[in-house]
This record gives sequence, C-alpha cells and structure tokens, in this order.
Amino acid sequence: MVILGLTGSIGMGKSTVAAMFADEGVPVFDADAAVHRLQGPGGGVVAAIAAAFPGTTGADGVDRAALGRAVLGDPAALARLEAIVHPAVATERAAFLAEHATAPLVLLDVPLLFETGGERHCDRVAVVSAGEAVQRARVLARPGMTPARLDAILARQLPDAQKRARADIVIPTDGSLDDTCAAVRRTIAELRSGALA
Repeated sequence: MVILGLTGSIGMGKSTVAAMFADEGVPVFDADAAVHRLQGPGGGVVAAIAAAFPGTTGADGVDRAALGRAVLGDPAALARLEAIVHPAVATERAAFLAEHATAPLVLLDVPLLFETGGERHCDRVAVVSAGEAVQRARVLARPGMTPARLDAILARQLPDAQKRARADIVIPTDGSLDDTCAAVRRTIAELRSGALA
C-alpha cells in the first residue's frame, strides 16, 4: 500500500482534489471530517473540550465559532486544543488504514499535514497549489470571511512555497478542473506503477 498525504493551504482546492481521488476509486481519509465527527453530538472529544474550554459546547456538540474565538491568537489555548483533538484523529486514521489495508493506494487528506508532522505517516506527499491572487479570491468569496480572518488562518499555515518545496508531487489548481483531474489521474497512475515509489 502507498499512503499519499494530501495537503494545501486554505483556498487551494484541496477538497476538490481529494474528491477527484475518491472518484478514481482511491480510499480517502478526510481529517477535517473526522474532526467534525469527533466534535459533533456525542463525539469523542466533546467532553474534554467542554472541560478545557467552558462555554464552547452544547447539545449539538462543539460550537466551532465559540471554540475558534477561544483559541484564535492564543498559542497556549490552541496547543491545549490540539492535545485533545490530534490523538483522537490519529486513532481514526489508524482505523481507516486498517480497514483499507489491501488497497494499493490510499489518500490522507490533512490540511495541516506538515504543520503537525503528519508527513511521517505518509510514503509520499502531494501539495495542492494555486497562485496567491487565486487563493485569496477563492477564500474571500466564502460567507463570513474577512481579510483579517484569512491572514490569521494563513499565519498558522506553512507558506505555500515551503509546502511545494517539501512535497513529492505538486497538483496545480490554477487551470481548469479538467487540467486538475488530469494531474490527479497522472499521479495515481505513477504511484500505482511505482514510478513515484
């Protein structure tokens, strides 16, 4: 089995690219989706977050907006949150890998892959990348997003140039969806054939 890590900064099109891998039959572990499950009603980290960050949970699980306010700009609070969430996500990832142990290729879709040291769990890493102007336009078009909020998010992420430099594969998303899909198919073919092994 080849474990391919997929990452990319906000607004680069990582979710779209992950969906393309899934459409090609590659099992995908979505770390963000795992976090949402763990923080949802009855989720595995809700009680610990409630204890560490009073007022950020309720009947629907974690109030992500309230939790975001509680940790934004506070590195110590963010570290406390990560100490709760990261081990729980690692458990989910291990279960996913066990479930798909016979697959020739699996994808770990992890937004902060390099930032959290997640690349050590991968055989290869692909970075989804687009130009800065494209990235900012995409993100600022999202409801509720502001330039200040975007800058705060980017400050937590390794710069795109550094991600590209550390990646084994770069999947560009500046062009058409067909171009991106072609790049995904090439990547899958090369990984399955051993060309990128």
